[in-house]
Amino acid sequence: MVEPLLRISDVWKSYDDLQVLKGVSFELLERDVKVIFGPSGSGKSTLLRCINMLNPPDKGEIYLRGNNITAPKVDLNAIRTRIGMVFQHFNLFAHLKAIDNVSIGLRRVKGLKKEEAYKKALEALDHVRLAKWADHYPAQLSGGQQQRVGIARALAMEPDVILFDEPTSALDPELIGEVLQVMLDLAKAGTTMLVVTHEMGFARAVASELIFIDKGSIIERGTPEHFSDSPESERVKQFLEKLDVLYGSHEKLLDISEEEEKG
Repeated sequence: MVEPLLRISDVWKSYDDLQVLKGVSFELLERDVKVIFGPSGSGKSTLLRCINMLNPPDKGEIYLRGNNITAPKVDLNAIRTRIGMVFQHFNLFAHLKAIDNVSIGLRRVKGLKKEEAYKKALEALDHVRLAKWADHYPAQLSGGQQQRVGIARALAMEPDVILFDEPTSALDPELIGEVLQVMLDLAKAGTTMLVVTHEMGFARAVASELIFIDKGSIIERGTPEHFSDSPESERVKQFLEKLDVLYGSHEKLLDISEEEEKG
């Protein structure tokens, strides 16, 4: 039996009297891409924050490569270097150039010297097609480019898994395609990814499994084909119909234009 890279077991989380997660369990194998979707307030972002221990769960266990990261006295800083996170709102340092935003974790957390950190940061920026923009500040970049810097920052740490928290939801519609294309490239390269998104076109292209969460519980899970052809829950059917109206499917993942690549 193959040991899962990431195992979430009966995770519960509440804030005061609000029960946000109610016994969530699932696994990711190496190279898996799983997509979590569901209505606002269903607990999706909270689940990711539990997994990377920004907000540890109240109950339940999370295992990374067989090690219980929710156990007492675990080195959380070491754990977070192995679980990359791409946030909804970029979270870049405005006063730092792209290469410094990507390399700062390598220097401060991994202790790399500046030259080595810059080399790895430039490689990560190249992965997201932004090497030529390494010396630009966030204010000089589009929202899509800023999010790609955020992806490069996660990649540079060489994590076991990358968590994406609605990475396109803060972008203008014309910028979504460039971020989805980078994520598609990462998935095809074998990056293990857990993605919270409503981009069903992306999900159909790369996901090994989709997980629908509502009111803190997993309601239904299955392949992209399952959700496209024969979802079982009426709640899921209603939600997917609304997605088609509100978001569209972004079936065509857009390549970044040659003009942008030339800078």
